[in-house]
Amino acid sequence: MRRSSDLQPEIADESAWWRDAVFYQVYVRSFADANGDGVGDLDGIRSRLGYLELLGVDALWLTPFFTSPMADHGYDVADPRDVDPLFGDLAAFDRLVTEAHAHNLKVTIDLVPNHTSDRHAWFQAALRAGPGSVERDRFVFRDGGGFDGSVPPNNWPSQFGGPAWTRVPDGQWYLHLFAPEQPDLNWDNAEVAADLARTLRFWLDRGVDGFRIDVAHGMAKPYGLPNLDPRVELGAGVMHDNALDPRFDNDGVHEIHRMIRKVVDEYPGRMAVGEIWVKDDERYARYLRPDELHLGFSFRFLEAPFDADGVRSAIEHGLSAVRGVGAPPTWTLSNHDVPRHVTRYGGGAIGAQRARAMTLVELALPGVVYLYNGEELGLPDVELPEWALQDPIWLRSGHTQRGRDGCRVPLPWEGDTPPFGFTQGATTWLPQPNEWAGLTAESQLEDPDSMLSFYRQALELRKSHGAFNGDELEWYGAPPGCFAFRRKGGGLICALNTSGAPVPLPPGEVLLASGPMAGNQLPPDTAVWLV
Repeated sequence: MRRSSDLQPEIADESAWWRDAVFYQVYVRSFADANGDGVGDLDGIRSRLGYLELLGVDALWLTPFFTSPMADHGYDVADPRDVDPLFGDLAAFDRLVTEAHAHNLKVTIDLVPNHTSDRHAWFQAALRAGPGSVERDRFVFRDGGGFDGSVPPNNWPSQFGGPAWTRVPDGQWYLHLFAPEQPDLNWDNAEVAADLARTLRFWLDRGVDGFRIDVAHGMAKPYGLPNLDPRVELGAGVMHDNALDPRFDNDGVHEIHRMIRKVVDEYPGRMAVGEIWVKDDERYARYLRPDELHLGFSFRFLEAPFDADGVRSAIEHGLSAVRGVGAPPTWTLSNHDVPRHVTRYGGGAIGAQRARAMTLVELALPGVVYLYNGEELGLPDVELPEWALQDPIWLRSGHTQRGRDGCRVPLPWEGDTPPFGFTQGATTWLPQPNEWAGLTAESQLEDPDSMLSFYRQALELRKSHGAFNGDELEWYGAPPGCFAFRRKGGGLICALNTSGAPVPLPPGEVLLASGPMAGNQLPPDTAVWLV
């Protein structure tokens, strides 16, 4: 863990709290429900702050809780400066921030600057005003092609399936890189930037400690909106990275982030992190220059298979990408858009064993860590029945892609049957499986061998043990399917075995292991910390 003495002079103070913090992502709908409607809310989060303090995290990231028709579960924002009644009200938000700070927890919130909801007052005004109006210029409206304008303005696909254009009754088309209910804003319009600055200050004045910028590599559109080369393979999933995709990572986006940084810097000790699906290290680093974002999500680590070579490569890229701009690297294994890593690593007992190993690797690395709610309980994805699926990906793909609901099922807190203390009501917005009875926070809290106890121990060591000092890694020679690195400065050694056989341990005293050890051997699917 980086100590203040290791920091450059201009950041060697409390205002740089975020440089080695452990953030905990709260998917608001699925964390805790206080009013019995089966959907998580702000008062539900507030009721569990003691748990989060006990877990040992430093900060929260709250997914959108703003006014929304919920076409994309809150990422379609109708009013970015108010709380949707589903989640509470502004008074509930203020209570949450005050009490979180009393528990020594920072609070960061989502921003969605690429698009609004189609119910946003601006978009409704644009529909009424018609072509060529100042109201339409806040969004990306275009005339169609063909003799009657019935052909979309270009061939861009939506990230959620189908075309990225929808036609309105007067014949024009509007752009939506996501669902039709999420029209893209026109960031060439000065009103758009001014409104985001107003939103930033609104929440900063209410005490938030930072922002996560949704689709931070989006927003800026290329001149002329050129067609996507049909030979470009876009790949599967909600987001991806492709240097030939004109929809994302256009150079104009950096002026937007400079504006965001300028506003955030008016409030000392606040920060911004971007969702940046850009794999090229040089282009990724541009988002983290001193006048842009403080942090950026890099997804190589998350996307790496459980393979020592692949994980090492992801780590090396993560470190090298930020080295030239002075930003700390950011690591995460799961979030609300991807399958949980217990499931990705094989599911069942083997998936849980590998997830523990990768958690040790992640927490051994210098920089910032983002945890996703429920991963500390070892939750897997849930294979939901089709009738329960709500993700727009499921709907827009013609029921060919199941979407992200499986990683968003509400958390199990206590008891032997659903809803496991999540709500006082009878049902949850997505159904919980009966077999989660053994994964509740209550059942794991006093079990020293549980996933929850493992996370608590690892987080405490990361925060308090001097072995975590220093930002540079030294790699050791290791057998095939394994690696070992040492934190220069503190001396922590982390070793991972992804091979099928035990291997000799590096020299040192075992500080923490992800599973049972076998003498001086590191078993398969296991990681260890040594000093």
